[in-house]
Amino acid sequence: MDNTLDINLSKLIAPRFWGTVFKIMAMDFQNYYFNGGRASTKSSMLSIIIIIMMTQDPNANVVVLRQVANTLRDSVISQLEWAIYELGLGHEFKISKSTLEIVRKSTGQKILFRGADDPQKIKSIKVAKGYIKIIWFEELAEFKGVEGLRSIKQSLGRGGKQIFLYSYNPPRSANNWANQYVDQESVREDTLVHRSTYRTVPKKWLGETFLAEAESLKKTNRQAYDHEYLGLPVGTGGEVFGNIVKSQITDEMVASFDKVYRGLDFGFAADPLAYVEAYYDSARKRLYLFNEIYATGMSNAKAIAAIKALNPNNEMITADSAEPRTIAEFRAQGLNIRPSKKGAGSVDHGIKWLQDINEIIIDPRRTPNIFREFRGYEIEQDKMGNFKGMFPDKDNHTIDSTRYALEMVSKPRKQSSAW
Repeated sequence: MDNTLDINLSKLIAPRFWGTVFKIMAMDFQNYYFNGGRASTKSSMLSIIIIIMMTQDPNANVVVLRQVANTLRDSVISQLEWAIYELGLGHEFKISKSTLEIVRKSTGQKILFRGADDPQKIKSIKVAKGYIKIIWFEELAEFKGVEGLRSIKQSLGRGGKQIFLYSYNPPRSANNWANQYVDQESVREDTLVHRSTYRTVPKKWLGETFLAEAESLKKTNRQAYDHEYLGLPVGTGGEVFGNIVKSQITDEMVASFDKVYRGLDFGFAADPLAYVEAYYDSARKRLYLFNEIYATGMSNAKAIAAIKALNPNNEMITADSAEPRTIAEFRAQGLNIRPSKKGAGSVDHGIKWLQDINEIIIDPRRTPNIFREFRGYEIEQDKMGNFKGMFPDKDNHTIDSTRYALEMVSKPRKQSSAW
């Protein structure tokens, strides 16, 4: 890239993205997730970079996707049209909103636009020259879930080296599939997750009216401001655990834990078996969840072997007391295991105890399923939007295991048989 283009780019791309731009162009990663609030300019940045990468590689073609096809013309096509003219390349590209494509005249390269609501049109995509180098999922949260996303990637994932770009405003609920998916993907070595807000954009680009509206909402409705302008998943108000801390837990830290608690929730048909290991710092009221086994269809023999590998000294495990036969089998195979002390109100008590401690520290690289379940655990709403008065009994397998593991810590001293 020459110096003149560098200077032009500094006028088109907010400083927050400058370092990341070169990582995209060098294809340092395969997956790039860009999240942020209103006017963070992430889509503008991506449209600029896509056009530049096409001009640098005559074999590069692009597919841009949104969930609904009829939203393409007035959003991403217009966005890329803006980028083409801002880069002074209007003479080089032919833009056809009627056929949903942009063609580079000198090479025949294409940018194709498709809606995920018509999977057949995605599967039938072919390019005459080169290959599909860049796939951009705009407004990721609008797509219909992980399986649909995976199907699209499999349909387009052929040819040379590819990159996948994702841009979205995080949904309000941490339980939303997109928030959970990006959390899980963020631990991959081939993935970069980037966050931006309007506050990282030069003020003159935004204008006084936009800034005044943002400040007004900040004063009158901070939660709405945090979600709309800062792109934070502020929640629906039904989140059960507001004390989760996403943080690295190293092997050195684990080695220093002097008392480890272990819990086991047995799998039932499609439900997973969930085994957890935890350390509780009672002085600071911090709970560290650092090891897990989480699998469906796991035989008892395989489960016992996996648990023994994590628990070589055969320390005590507290398991779901609803399965006495399974506990007996695990014990017969050499595990040091005992049933939990369930009783009236034990679920509510255990969850409320977990809510009341200062921090639940989880490292999603070590325990992705624990992180997903704890972060996504929410009180359900009825049809009128009112919260139901009970904790949901689903997607809570590691939460149950954690309750069992910590029952001797969380159990009230004056209560002899509540659990």
